[in-house]
Amino acid sequence: MVELAGIVILGILAQWVAWRFKIPAILPLILIGLLVGPIAAEYLSEDGNKWIEPIWNGEKGLFPGEGLYYFVSLAISIILFEGGLTLKLKEIQNVGSVITKLISLGSLVTFVLAAIAVYYIFGLDLKLSFLFSALIIVTGPTVITPILRNIPLKQDVSAVLKWEGILIDPIGALVAVLVFEFISVGGGGAFTKTALIEFGKIILFGTTFGFTFAHALKFVINKKLVPHYLLNVFSLSIVLLVFVMSDVFAHESGLLSVVVMGMVLGNSKVENLKELLHFKESLSVLLISILFILLAANISMENLMLLANWKTAALFAIVVFVVRPIGVFLSTHKSSLSFNEKLFISWVGPRGIVAAGIASLFGSKLMTKGVIGAEYITPLVFMIVLGTVLLNATTARFFAKIVGVFLRSSEGVLIIGASNVSRLIGDYLRNNNRHVVLVDSNMENIKKAHESGLNAINTNIYSDSIFDDIELNDVGYLMALTANPDINTYAIDKLGEQFGENGSFRLVSKSEMLDENNNPKEGLFSHTDDYHSLQNTTEAYPSINEIEISDKNTYLKLISLTNKDDNKIPLFIKDQKGELHIIPSSSETIDVELTDAHLVYLGKPFED
Repeated sequence: MVELAGIVILGILAQWVAWRFKIPAILPLILIGLLVGPIAAEYLSEDGNKWIEPIWNGEKGLFPGEGLYYFVSLAISIILFEGGLTLKLKEIQNVGSVITKLISLGSLVTFVLAAIAVYYIFGLDLKLSFLFSALIIVTGPTVITPILRNIPLKQDVSAVLKWEGILIDPIGALVAVLVFEFISVGGGGAFTKTALIEFGKIILFGTTFGFTFAHALKFVINKKLVPHYLLNVFSLSIVLLVFVMSDVFAHESGLLSVVVMGMVLGNSKVENLKELLHFKESLSVLLISILFILLAANISMENLMLLANWKTAALFAIVVFVVRPIGVFLSTHKSSLSFNEKLFISWVGPRGIVAAGIASLFGSKLMTKGVIGAEYITPLVFMIVLGTVLLNATTARFFAKIVGVFLRSSEGVLIIGASNVSRLIGDYLRNNNRHVVLVDSNMENIKKAHESGLNAINTNIYSDSIFDDIELNDVGYLMALTANPDINTYAIDKLGEQFGENGSFRLVSKSEMLDENNNPKEGLFSHTDDYHSLQNTTEAYPSINEIEISDKNTYLKLISLTNKDDNKIPLFIKDQKGELHIIPSSSETIDVELTDAHLVYLGKPFED
């Protein structure tokens, strides 16, 4: 009981530390696992026992027999399903071919070159070498996201790394399964045919089960055949059912089936999908916290000492500085990505939970079967996982600045609220080459935004999930345009520091609008117009217009006219370079070069 409680407590503590210091949670989790496992057994325990023993050993241990492996498999299936839910096809419109090549050609490069490296450096059997290389194909969303979250990058670069991290997990798992089947079946001419048949069954049953059950669950949710309070746990049970059933028909196909299921659901019109995703995210955090501590604690000091030599450093250097760049540059050849963007993608390739989890599963199983050299698999993979995460977590931001992909000026705009007013303004900004993201808790508004081709997120600003969205990395302007003044003020207070680097603005409230002396510094557009003014004007004249400005006097004259006319509301100034500047509520004091500029306004056009 103490061990179980301790794992949960230590896991959540590690997650908090990761949040507090803005690092991937995998770092404190693995370090804690090593501390309570092999390090405690070797240096801290008087009786030489681990403080946490994952596998039942005499009177001590948590999981008897293969119980740990079953738990790891089920937990990874839930984590991959949650990852699949977050995949949106619209995010890869510009880089779809790059991602396809990264998870195919890039995986093949890693598979071949990493196997050759470990074969010659550590002298492992060729099949074990390919098992190792298959396991390190994967990157991992649980480690990519925290790293990218704090680095302002172009949306295409962020999307490539995010999608690669999630999609490549099942690819690496499947390749690892294939190699494991080669090793398990044995030598001779028959094993290749058997392994290929098994691989074909994995693809067939994995995609079939995932696609079929995704549509079945969508039907059940949309038809409200399950009560709301059971929806989350019902969906969880279906995920586990799909994983187990698929695995029964084709051994190790469960991982593919749950990823396919998540992807289909995530890109379908499913009611309560956001709520389901939040539940899975919370569950994934708990499972990841438990898994990493268990898997790290399960390693023995004897196996760790196998890595205490120059060979380990040589292998790590080749994987990071040779294999990864070759795979990335071949996969991105003739793409729209610049050389420096390719270089940055090459640098960021941390391995995550799937690599560690499957390595522990397969490594232990092969050791049980007495396969020579199998004891190297788990510690070598953990070395790659820990090393790449540590390297990327500490250097990614600095490296982004060196190669020039760091966005020094974040020009993206985050609009709180997705009403028709926000959609009209967002559409104008997008047509003027601004990355615009709308946020609203009203699904109908989000739906209309998507139909207009706008990027919109269905979330509640009182939730912290908005900070995890790496698509907001280039956002530097915040505009709160809701009908609720309290929400607008809260948005500025909570999100301003993260997303308002260049300016945080909100609409004035009714009381502020009526008080000439109460002009807030973050006021937006006009001191004489609140949300209802914008709404009424949009309904009467749903267009955004431009009128030329020759000098400061012309600008002030036009502003004065808009203040007197309920059908005209100033929004932006477009300077001679075509750049847009948000007009604050104290519109007369704006400091912008007005020569050859234009006033951008909402409403009825000025008469010639």
